[in-house]
Amino acid sequence: MSTGRPRSPARLAVLASGRGSHLKNLYEACAQGILNAQICLVVSNNLHSGAWQFAASKDLPQWFCNTSADGIGSTVDQALATCLFEHRIDWVITAGYLRKIGPITLAAFPSRIINIHPALLPDYGGAGMYGRKVHRAVLAAKERESGATVHYVTARYDEGAIIAQNRVTISHDMTPDSLAEAILKIEHPLLVHALQGLLTHHD
Repeated sequence: MSTGRPRSPARLAVLASGRGSHLKNLYEACAQGILNAQICLVVSNNLHSGAWQFAASKDLPQWFCNTSADGIGSTVDQALATCLFEHRIDWVITAGYLRKIGPITLAAFPSRIINIHPALLPDYGGAGMYGRKVHRAVLAAKERESGATVHYVTARYDEGAIIAQNRVTISHDMTPDSLAEAILKIEHPLLVHALQGLLTHHD
């Protein structure tokens, strides 16, 4: 039964290794009240990334995940799970995070870690399929459309249940760069829309 009190904003962690366009988009969606959420942690394994710099500019809590120092992965995995617990995170969003999420973190946040992938899964996913590699493969196969997929993160790359998808039509003159640009335009609203649905469903 509802008490009539407004819901507390969901506490989000964003994991990113690159320029941080999804982080910026999610930050704006939270600031504008489009998402009843707040970004309470930004994790990156790249101190030179745009995501890391953006988080610093907005005084968002940050944690550097030193993946180069851990060949096995279990130490980093445990440290990440601990950090997420310490920040009382509700949802984890991986957006261009070039590191596999380990079993400790997956077990600690079951069905609470989501990813956005720049293709129409289950096609063009899997280990090593990220960024321009995805778009080059799509164009090489002469596909007529591509798109973006929001899905749950599991132990196997890009195989978690699909939450939402959107599509773009591929024109004959598209390059990997122009296809990436077209897909990014739908990725941003798709991720926000998917999160809206998840937050409402889990209210």
